[in-house]
Amino acid sequence: MAHRIAVANAPSPEDRAAILRGLVDFNDRTFGPSNIEPLAVLIRDEAGETVGGLWGRTTYGWLYVELLFVPEDLRGRGLGAALMTEAERAAAARGATAAWIDCFGEENRGFYERCGFEVFGALDGMPPGRTRYFLKKALSAP
Repeated sequence: MAHRIAVANAPSPEDRAAILRGLVDFNDRTFGPSNIEPLAVLIRDEAGETVGGLWGRTTYGWLYVELLFVPEDLRGRGLGAALMTEAERAAAARGATAAWIDCFGEENRGFYERCGFEVFGALDGMPPGRTRYFLKKALSAP
């Protein structure tokens, strides 16, 4: 059976699932069970609609924060820090001992540093004219 390489400019959810399934199976066999569990901490309005929050996952004893968004009109009220605190608490309860995140720009980096994170890597020029930072933090036991 011949295999071919194909660029998919509009890949399907099934394409992603096939790649992820293969990678998770390989990693589980190679490094032990990943125990990937999604984690979300949400900001909801009076009607119960999600307007922002944190999206991540725990795996291999780490919390990875993939997305964090606080609407502009709600910023400066401590909601970002509260999202991080709740995610860290939930992750530690699952046995996570550390967390990591990546972000763009000095302002975002400063926020995560105020939350106790430290920079462990950077990509200059990502996005152009800016820097993408990678940060980590040890978590306290629950």
